[in-house]
Amino acid sequence: MGLKARVQNQVTKRLFSLKRRDKIRHKLERQRHAAKAPHVVEYFHEASDPYSHLMAQVLPEFCQRYDIQLKVHLVAPPPDWAAPERQRLQAYARLDAARLAARAGLAFTDPGAQPSAEHLNAANMAFATAIKTDTFLADAARIGERFWSGQEPSAGVALDAGVEQMMATHTERRDKMGHYLGATLHYGGEWYWGVDRLHYLEARLRDLGAASSDTDAPIFAPPIVPEGPAIAPSSQKPELHWYLSFRSPYTGIVADRIKALADAYGAELKLRYVLPMVMRGMEIRRTKGFYIMHDVVREADRLGVSFGNVFDPVGKPVERGYALLHRAIELGRGFEFARSFLSGVWADGLDAGSDAGLRTITERAGLSWQELKPLLGGDHWRADEHTNQEEMLSYDIWGVPSFRVGNVAAWGQDRLWVVEQALKAQVAQESELGGV
Repeated sequence: MGLKARVQNQVTKRLFSLKRRDKIRHKLERQRHAAKAPHVVEYFHEASDPYSHLMAQVLPEFCQRYDIQLKVHLVAPPPDWAAPERQRLQAYARLDAARLAARAGLAFTDPGAQPSAEHLNAANMAFATAIKTDTFLADAARIGERFWSGQEPSAGVALDAGVEQMMATHTERRDKMGHYLGATLHYGGEWYWGVDRLHYLEARLRDLGAASSDTDAPIFAPPIVPEGPAIAPSSQKPELHWYLSFRSPYTGIVADRIKALADAYGAELKLRYVLPMVMRGMEIRRTKGFYIMHDVVREADRLGVSFGNVFDPVGKPVERGYALLHRAIELGRGFEFARSFLSGVWADGLDAGSDAGLRTITERAGLSWQELKPLLGGDHWRADEHTNQEEMLSYDIWGVPSFRVGNVAAWGQDRLWVVEQALKAQVAQESELGGV
């Protein structure tokens, strides 16, 4: 490992460590106490974002449960660099939000398309008025329901200049504070995106003595996967497709869980490796990278997964890994190699760009380094990668980790409950057909 790599490894470990996070938390809390300031939570709402509509439905209860001061901001959609596949992002967000709403007991139905510009203008005008009159908590869910239901606004609704300025100011504040999405909450130097991550903020506020009620149960608890005893597998194994990238930190913390889920339902786990976004020409700015790493650290900690001793494999290390993964899959050791590589570069500080690091990764997966080493530098894996990428895109998904069971596709290591639902449905259907 060269000097530059060692420095990068040490800086990353320190920058995203839980110890550093807690130290910053304590410092900010001391400052808040000294200033006798309230617990101020800032919320950034985007009218055309279905996740914001879900958040608007839980904020009233959130504010009742905790002694906080909520500051609401109305923001524009994410910039192009944060939404490189905007139409796919919008379509998938609506689908995912509908699934999440059903799971969390909230209301959202995918209308099948984004509402019109006039609808959006009318919604933003209404949200701005609610913010100005301090009625956002009471009115936001109703405004969002009207927007997403397609109820026609007055003809020719144009965005008021004052509202436009408000949105520009609030969007600029969000950007300067270090995020790029709607449905985001910020408290004490940390970000919480969507209903899925609200439980982290709730736990933090409870620890600070800011809870107004005795309940310890979060408004929405992360689902446990698998949920319980699996349905007995049928004679025909379902297929569970796992779209993965060796450079994805979220992929780095999901390997054991997706394998356990596949095993629970007797599914055949098929590895579909794809190039990382940055190696496909997409832009990942520092702001996004920082949020992702901070989020992965807390998810890994909650799940008890080792993470943080990072050696970024972007570029040649990824290509070297795929050259060997292709052969490992043929040898029936694909999962073992993928797991070894992912834990190696995201938890063990192994340099997959060096022969020493890749040899360790290979041999602890039960494979022969001498047999696989000659494959390095070859292009034999690229055709499969291209096929995997095209297949993933065909389901309106362009990021990893993603998963597919039949025609049901889900994106994110926090969406394994969607995968489990699909497996349950498929296994049950096959069992019924088998009994006919």
